[in-house]
Amino acid sequence: MLRVDQIVKGSVEQLDVHGTGILAINRDRVYVADVLPGESIRVKIVKKIKEGYVGTVVQIDVPSPLRIEPPCKISKMCGSCHYLHIDYAHQLKIKKKAVISLCMEEHMPLHVHDVIGMKDPYAYRNKIIAGFSRDKKGAVVTGFYEEHSHRIIPYERCRMHDAVCDRIIQTIRRLLQAYRIEPYDEDRRKGILRHVLIRKGVVTGNIMVVLVTAQKVFPGVRNFLRDLLKEHPEIRTIIQNINMRKTSVVLGNEEKVLYGPGYIEDVLCGLRFGISSRSFYQINHDQCEALYKKAVELLQLKGNEVLLDAYCGIGTIGMYAASHVKEVIGVESNKDAVKDAQANARYNRIKNIRFICDDAGSCMVGMAQRKQHVDAVIMDPPRSGSTVKFMEAVSRLKPGKVVYISCSPKTQIRDLKYFAKLGYHAKELFLFDMFPHTYHVESIVLMVMK
Repeated sequence: MLRVDQIVKGSVEQLDVHGTGILAINRDRVYVADVLPGESIRVKIVKKIKEGYVGTVVQIDVPSPLRIEPPCKISKMCGSCHYLHIDYAHQLKIKKKAVISLCMEEHMPLHVHDVIGMKDPYAYRNKIIAGFSRDKKGAVVTGFYEEHSHRIIPYERCRMHDAVCDRIIQTIRRLLQAYRIEPYDEDRRKGILRHVLIRKGVVTGNIMVVLVTAQKVFPGVRNFLRDLLKEHPEIRTIIQNINMRKTSVVLGNEEKVLYGPGYIEDVLCGLRFGISSRSFYQINHDQCEALYKKAVELLQLKGNEVLLDAYCGIGTIGMYAASHVKEVIGVESNKDAVKDAQANARYNRIKNIRFICDDAGSCMVGMAQRKQHVDAVIMDPPRSGSTVKFMEAVSRLKPGKVVYISCSPKTQIRDLKYFAKLGYHAKELFLFDMFPHTYHVESIVLMVMK
């Protein structure tokens, strides 16, 4: 049995689905971040967990030839880019291997395809969230929260962001200092500015700035906006979001449009979409297009089908699929997203799509009771996966094909096992690198009713 603060050494066997290295010490497993398979390392035991132990690297005795110098000074402190120390081509292989291991552990006989990566795996994030605080000298700093903490790690340039968005963040930091606007202090629950959220339309270049404040009054806001827009005329809209709750959730429920129309537009798969501050819109535009095209390709649509788009958000994938089917029914529980989806359909003149604001499972149960026919379903649930209620509703509705998109292969494979009990079977799993330099991978699978 190992003990806390003990130094152990060994060779990293593999990485799990979270990108954590697994070190076998006799019968114990030690989980270590920022390592690569095959590396000989020395580790300090930090704590005991259910699965074994957590350790931190003391020294890498024999590094992997695939290890590279991360192109970021704060990568280890920030913790967002788990794989930045790994050659990109090998990142894709690691992700595939982790999914294969997961399938084997869960006894799911799926053929896992190679991960579809990016030609340029940088500057892909079209949404940025930055926090603010003061350093020991009293200067305003901006950055990301350190992993598993509320401490701000200052930064000026992130390789995953568009350079324009980072410049806007730094301008806001300087304006806070100039206008003596206090960053919000979570511990003392004092201050004004909690976060800044920036969204950029990749094709249109539209930029939205959301100032998340802890109170309704924003002192000196007119001069603040004047100076911000003078330096960044490319900004299309600025919104104040008010979040007075004691919470780690970034956005509150109340908003005021301070400048512009209150939304931005972007083009995805040839369609134009209006995006609000709280709309779900895939962070990686180019990989999203590739993913959606694969989803429609897998369904092999003939043009006379009724397609149900579950968890449809602002209707992106359903509207893309609309030209391939007779009718699309989008179901989404978020009423703001449904309003956006309806507006987007009107704007794109898509007449064979309609949206229902309801829980997807409840909606499908009702459709089954009314004996409403649906030929195919596309589902893209949150990271936690689907629910028994939803999956049984699919079974009652009896569509011939179901395409399941997921940002968590672990919960997806769990759900595929349940779907198999209901008569839906899958053969292949396709992977897309939606979040380069992280352990995350997007997966998509076609299930057919047997």
